[in-house]
Amino acid sequence: MIEGISSLNNDLAFLEIRGLIRGRVFLKIEALNPAGSIKLKAAAGMIGTLEREGRIQRGARLIESSSGNLGVALAAICAERGYAFTCVIDPNTSEQNRKTIEALGARVVVVRERDTNGGYLGSRIRYIQDTVAQDPGTIWLNQYANPANPAAHQDTTARSIAEHFEQIDYLFIGAGTTGTLMGCKSFFRAHRPETRIIAVDSIGSVTFGYPPSARFIPGLGTSRRPEIFEPEGLFALESVDEGDAVRLCRWLARSHGLLAGGSTGTVLAGLCAWFDRIPEDAVVVAISPDLGERYLDTIYSDDWVRQKLGDAPLTGDLYSPHSAASESA
Repeated sequence: MIEGISSLNNDLAFLEIRGLIRGRVFLKIEALNPAGSIKLKAAAGMIGTLEREGRIQRGARLIESSSGNLGVALAAICAERGYAFTCVIDPNTSEQNRKTIEALGARVVVVRERDTNGGYLGSRIRYIQDTVAQDPGTIWLNQYANPANPAAHQDTTARSIAEHFEQIDYLFIGAGTTGTLMGCKSFFRAHRPETRIIAVDSIGSVTFGYPPSARFIPGLGTSRRPEIFEPEGLFALESVDEGDAVRLCRWLARSHGLLAGGSTGTVLAGLCAWFDRIPEDAVVVAISPDLGERYLDTIYSDDWVRQKLGDAPLTGDLYSPHSAASESA
């Protein structure tokens, strides 16, 4: 018997992607989880930890900052378990994600003031800190510093990848809160240390120590380095332009019939930047956090792309790595 939606994780969907590099590339499809993304695992892990510690009971008030997908996942679990949930988002959050969070019974707050790095994360967190100070009964889940976030991926995402493949030469993972990245790093360092983990982020994000700039695609990247992020043990860090992420999303849709979210395009653009560094016999796994239906009005809208990123990404041609920034971790 299934006790709740958090028990419905699908960790077995891998799609081979042809034509990107000389090695074999397998994309781990996380959108088949309830709530439509990999964030269900982090949501279940953080809430489950509070429950096991006896810190929350039915009627508890929870609050969290989200670019969209975690908000959907938390709203679903809170609806199932009887918790009140407030989700703090910003203008980059897709309209469909916002409406989905509200449909699940959560309260949505949109923060429109940019932080000192030009993003919204610092402003969202400041709003939460002010809220908790005024109402100490509200609990901030804090995915950016909560060890239950990477622990959930260590126990699920990373383990399922390792069990599915006897050989994994390279593992490409996007860096948002870095929960997935840190959880996978911990697991593979302990159990499959020969696997090289490449962290991929958007240009304009400060997570890898690069200067901030405006970003428009939610999911990956931060304007404030997450406390759980620790680059030691990663093989390399790769930053890519958001236009190249859009280009890869459109290429994937037209070549494989898979409509992917912007985070997936970012990870695949980072992978393409390694074209000359990955041998033909390599086995490569990349994680796709969500699909693209929630982004039809943004990364799949020609008008939106032209306005935000120019005409170049509209072609859907394969990415040229010249604009990427990379370094060894």
